Amino acid sequence: MFGYCQNNYYKNPLEVRTISKTLESKKQEVAEIKQLLEDSKLAVVIDYKGLTVAEIGDLRNRLRESGTICKVTKNTLMSKAAEDNEEWQPINDFLKGQSAFILAKEEAIGNAVRAYNAFLKESKKTECRGGVMEGQALTKEQVKALADLPTKDELIAQIAGAINSIATKVARGINEVPSSLARAIDAVKAKQEEA
Repeated sequence: MFGYCQNNYYKNPLEVRTISKTLESKKQEVAEIKQLLEDSKLAVVIDYKGLTVAEIGDLRNRLRESGTICKVTKNTLMSKAAEDNEEWQPINDFLKGQSAFILAKEEAIGNAVRAYNAFLKESKKTECRGGVMEGQALTKEQVKALADLPTKDELIAQIAGAINSIATKVARGINEVPSSLARAIDAVKAKQEEA
């Protein structure tokens, strides 16, 4: 007789190994998800129902360009991975149905959301449920707003441009002082010669 019996043990030892292997693989996946969450600053939960394997692959490729990961896993495994970390616990609010998770590092947040929005416009088959960033649950509107944020490189360029602009104005001002002084001396000299 195979399977579960009254004494709560399996008669076939192969079945025990299969079940423990499944449990072990789940534990490994939870550990992997925990590491991904630890490395990420933003998690976006999307409903991928209706997407083909090719479309999920396309989304993953678009996200990979910005150093972002699209992880498809069971909601229970994601919940288990987030339960020990207060920063990620709000993700439980979005765990329903078929979920995929876009996990972005700090420097890739804007690019990741832009890549997802571009994919969403083309496929129109997926829906953003929300996201989590720095321990706060984000609505889908807040997630979309993250796409408008400049990248780290753009911010550095803006700051460098502002600093350069200030330095240029200071240099012009410093150069203008001797020129103005020279014109004033010439004007005084011209008046003295006339007199």
